Amino acid sequence: MAICKSSRKEHSPSTRNRFIGAVLGGASLRKAALIASIPFGTGASIYKKYQLTGSTANQPRTGRPTKVSDASKRLLIRNALKSRRAPFSELANHMTPPVSTSTVRNILNEAGYHRRVARKVPYLTTAHRQKRKDWGERFKVWDEKKWRWVIFSDESYIQLDKKAGRIYITRRAGEELQENCLVPTFKQSSIRVMVWGCIMFGHKGPLIVLEYPGGRNNSMNSVHYQDQVLDGTLIPFYASLKPLKKKIWFQQDNAPSHSSKSTQAWFSDHRIPLLPHPPNSPDMNPIEAIWHELKARLRALPHLPTTTKQLKEAVLCIWEELPMELINKYIQSMPMRVQSLVNAKGGHTGF
Repeated sequence: MAICKSSRKEHSPSTRNRFIGAVLGGASLRKAALIASIPFGTGASIYKKYQLTGSTANQPRTGRPTKVSDASKRLLIRNALKSRRAPFSELANHMTPPVSTSTVRNILNEAGYHRRVARKVPYLTTAHRQKRKDWGERFKVWDEKKWRWVIFSDESYIQLDKKAGRIYITRRAGEELQENCLVPTFKQSSIRVMVWGCIMFGHKGPLIVLEYPGGRNNSMNSVHYQDQVLDGTLIPFYASLKPLKKKIWFQQDNAPSHSSKSTQAWFSDHRIPLLPHPPNSPDMNPIEAIWHELKARLRALPHLPTTTKQLKEAVLCIWEELPMELINKYIQSMPMRVQSLVNAKGGHTGF
């Protein structure tokens, strides 16, 4: 036999407020009910509730008892933190009694945990962390003015069809940089276009598209680096800056073509002082933020390049359009970057 549901109608807040307003304005309950177009008995109930609570809003109702005990909720949270990449459906299957994914989501949301895209960061070993920490301790005494006399350089791969899969994890606000909330990234090869550029406070250095076959056996080596970047590009730019200050540092990462004996000898022969750089530390190079800006502007073009030639032209054009204020802003952030590295004890920073 079908159960008959109540056809009881709940009046809107505006109707209840109109009724109470009429009563407070001096109308009798019966007249106020006529004004609000509600039954007299309903009006009397609304007025009684108003006298008790001072409001016409519905009071919280008990609702259906929760299906999950407090102990089960704590177990769910522990499981979610133990396996941050586990989807809600998997966490739900391990619950007793079984619950829905929406129940898992609600329980975690109440505890402040939400599904977020895991942030990708360079992979750091224990040795990397120690070297980063030592570097931070050494350079934390440098103020903003000293960082202004460093040429920051880097290569960057640029492509239009890169589709990096997203990995979701469960975390609270402020846990973005916890180790089990991160996705390590590793160096890749075989990319469409590779560029090299450099920046210094008040100076946007040249950007060049590196010309070499690419691929596993034809990657950037010491010969290519010295020929295309150092001799062909850095020397003229460095010479233009020398009249400004006697000693200008040059920064580069620890790529094999940078750290080879022949490249180190090249810098020694040309008397260009090198600024040490910690391993796997793009967060300690402000030009990384410039690459991000360049790629964002490239993706925002109304008509994306369809050939390698068009891609090269677009990248060079965007580089020329980057405002000097943007470059200066990121270089001025170096003291904060170094302090964040020290605070993280060589771990990942928010930069």
